[in-house]
Amino acid sequence: MRFLISSQNTGLRPAIRRSGCQWLLTALLWLQVIAVQAETAPVRHSGIAQCDGVYASVLSPAAPALAVSARAYWLNQSLIQWPDMPATPGDRFYLYASENAGLTLHAGEHVRGADQRIPLHITAQVEVPSDTQARFRFIAGGKILRHALSRAELRKLLTQQVLLVQESEAGEVRQYTGLQIAGVLDDLYQAADEQFLGADTPVRKASASRQSGTTSFHLWAPVAQHVAVCIYPNGQRKASSIFNMQPDPQTGIWHGDTGKNLGGQYYRYLVKVYVPGKGIVRNLVTDPYSVSLNTDSGRSYIANLQNARLKPDGWDRQDRPDRVRQPTDMAVYELHVRDFSINDASVRPAYRGKFMAFTEKQSDGMRHLEALSKAGITDIHLLPVFDIASVPEKGCITPHIKGGADSETQQAIITRFADRDCFNWGYDPLHYNAPEGSYASSAENGAQRILEFRNMVMALHRHNLRVGMDVVYNHTMFSGQHPKSVLDRIVPGYYYRLNSEGKIEESTCQPCGNTATENRMMGKLMRDSVRMWAREYKIDSFRFDLMGHQPRAVMENIRRMLRNDNGREIQLIGEGWNFGEVANDARFVQATQLSLYGSGIGTFSDRARDAIRGASPGDDAASIVRNQGYINGMVDAPNDLSVTPSRQEQSRTADMVRVGLAGSLRDYRMQTADGQLLALHEMNYNGQPAGYAQSPTEVVNYVENHDNQTLFDINVFRLPVETSHEDRARTQILGLGLTAFSQGIAYFHAGSELLRSKSLDGNSFNSGDWFNRIDWRGRDNYFGNGLPPAEGNARYYPLMRPLLRNPLIKPRLADIAMSRDAFLDLLRIRNSTPLFHLNDAAEVQQRLHFYNTGPDQNPAVIAAHLDGTGLAENPFPVLMYFINVSQHAQTLVIPEQQRLRYQLHPVHMQSHAGDPRIAAEARYLSEHGTFILPARSVVCFVRTD
Repeated sequence: MRFLISSQNTGLRPAIRRSGCQWLLTALLWLQVIAVQAETAPVRHSGIAQCDGVYASVLSPAAPALAVSARAYWLNQSLIQWPDMPATPGDRFYLYASENAGLTLHAGEHVRGADQRIPLHITAQVEVPSDTQARFRFIAGGKILRHALSRAELRKLLTQQVLLVQESEAGEVRQYTGLQIAGVLDDLYQAADEQFLGADTPVRKASASRQSGTTSFHLWAPVAQHVAVCIYPNGQRKASSIFNMQPDPQTGIWHGDTGKNLGGQYYRYLVKVYVPGKGIVRNLVTDPYSVSLNTDSGRSYIANLQNARLKPDGWDRQDRPDRVRQPTDMAVYELHVRDFSINDASVRPAYRGKFMAFTEKQSDGMRHLEALSKAGITDIHLLPVFDIASVPEKGCITPHIKGGADSETQQAIITRFADRDCFNWGYDPLHYNAPEGSYASSAENGAQRILEFRNMVMALHRHNLRVGMDVVYNHTMFSGQHPKSVLDRIVPGYYYRLNSEGKIEESTCQPCGNTATENRMMGKLMRDSVRMWAREYKIDSFRFDLMGHQPRAVMENIRRMLRNDNGREIQLIGEGWNFGEVANDARFVQATQLSLYGSGIGTFSDRARDAIRGASPGDDAASIVRNQGYINGMVDAPNDLSVTPSRQEQSRTADMVRVGLAGSLRDYRMQTADGQLLALHEMNYNGQPAGYAQSPTEVVNYVENHDNQTLFDINVFRLPVETSHEDRARTQILGLGLTAFSQGIAYFHAGSELLRSKSLDGNSFNSGDWFNRIDWRGRDNYFGNGLPPAEGNARYYPLMRPLLRNPLIKPRLADIAMSRDAFLDLLRIRNSTPLFHLNDAAEVQQRLHFYNTGPDQNPAVIAAHLDGTGLAENPFPVLMYFINVSQHAQTLVIPEQQRLRYQLHPVHMQSHAGDPRIAAEARYLSEHGTFILPARSVVCFVRTD
């Protein structure tokens, strides 16, 4: 606009001498030029104050009575479905729109405040395209309505307040509703799917003295009326400039090119948008595609992740672990970043609880991880490390805690500070693409998070450990107009899965909002995010939280793209539970246990888990003790509340353990407790097939993870109180051994080998450092550190108190050491032969055979035979393993194995073996094929001929 102000501008002067009409024409032309330039030039300082204002401003409020539900579905560009809509002959249907949210509607009156009225016509269901019918198959009946708007008219309409109205012939309102817009946006803006989103800034070379090029911004905001980007020099100072952005009518993406390189600065968007129930709102919001942020995620950081200054020395040249050739090679160790080092005095104070703790090579924690890596752990899976909403990044509190073994004092303090302390598991996403600030040495410095995360990955890679991420795309912590809501304040009503009233579903986390990855751009956000973590942070595998809420097609697409991006397989595993509004493929084919058959994507198997531990999460105060599992007393060690089940019931439980050992394979066949030879899918597991996987790559075996009680703690409830210290440790190894020897991916919870206890806490997600500690030196397992937080645990307090103060339960140093060393032995045995991680279902059927099955079995003993004939890189022609869960030694005769040459696995024979009883007591007597097994033991024999 400078040329209009300058006195040297000669362009105006000739126009003044012309006639009135000529002058008016020229003036109008200049006004048009001014308008165009105003859209692309920095906004003058009268607008910049908005950049430092409140997070949301209502510019034009909607009528208070119009906080309406959204019961109609905008299926595609031309069709709308209104379920369960009663119609009277002669009624008419219209879309009413108001650009400033001025609609006023009352039943029996005419609509007021409309800028537009668009007529709709009832059409036949058969005119709905088949793909649209499939997507919206969950909608129950109703009318299909059609409009005749052009694409341009539709784009404009979607930026306004729009209501669907049923009127009488006289034009009086009968009923009205809002509309759910995901279908129409996905249809109208298909071209957005492959476009870049976020801040794009040039790469700065390490040797460059100054940056060149320009920073541009790209935000998908198809229903916005206006978008501007605010620029800040750092995380604290006021905005330095503001730029208006331009929409692309084909994609719905707003673009802004600043003309400058703004790398290292910060930004936010100003989005003017209609918010149902609120009106026209100007939201000051961060970028969903933020790669980093300042403290407490107030501003997005401008960076190109290929910038050399954001890479640790050697980042691009580092050697990646190459020990996982197939998914079943994975032995995963699940670990929380803060848990890893916050309690480790060998880590420098500034690094405790941070990413950088993993760079302390000589710390107790890293020495422990090194030992695990050498024994056979391949992957460290980190609980959420993206930006989360639940931990204050500045000024979080670490309260001083003390109290007796069964005291309520500790939990009272934890509860008081739970939302202000420095701990949370992190299943509370805020920004999916940025590292969490509370794990960085400076949350304020956007570059620091990136550098330190990469340092952590490099440190683990140097120890031959791959790095996995726990990702949570199924919900965000906040939605709607909450200050920490991002997606919903840019495209209201799109990114979340809505119920029939248009309210956000909350089945995965209350009061979190379920995201809708079946919607094109939410699916894109998940896909882009995963690809970014793999590409820019060298993440080797991903664990998807509540993956059953994602479409199988989206997950398979991610898997393909990761392979193409990286030239190798990036393993995907996740929770394939089937529940909520998407259950039983109600809205799409889910990524659940049964639905993922043949996909190559792994799901956690609850079949053996429940059999081994006993019952399932959510037990009441009696059943948490009574429902003993296979390893903690069901066979021959009843507790005070349990009743020893019949031999047949015990054998059925043993069969379910064998299901897990066989990789939960759908078509694997074995003899069952009732004498039948069945495929695993013909066996019943809570109304589902026990076997569900096509190949072992699709199964993750585990007995403990961050959820629910630790294995040690559930055993405290279920083992007889008088169980010895030694037998508690041996019971732990039974569970870990069954995981290690199961076909499929092995998954272990950090500290389980150290008898980790959370003082009986059943859900420690917000229980602070106190209840989540790990001692890598094995001096304490933290059992008896007080009653856990009352929420979710208080109903068990009468049971917990005497247990927590019982000195027979808390392990001694020798018990922890034995458990740790025996676990390392299990890993070494698993790692010594590919027989424990076969990659093909047919090979499992061919090579794995169970003895001691059928109605006459001894249910206390699992006996498995693995045939290694012709198997590459296998040192043993035959291997047999036994799990004896009895508190007594057992003798098992297997006639088929008589007069052969068996000896204990070399790992058992080491002088420093974790369980010396095995070398001393386990025997093979060849004359009759007799195997003698110590009480509560995991024993492996190999054939030497």
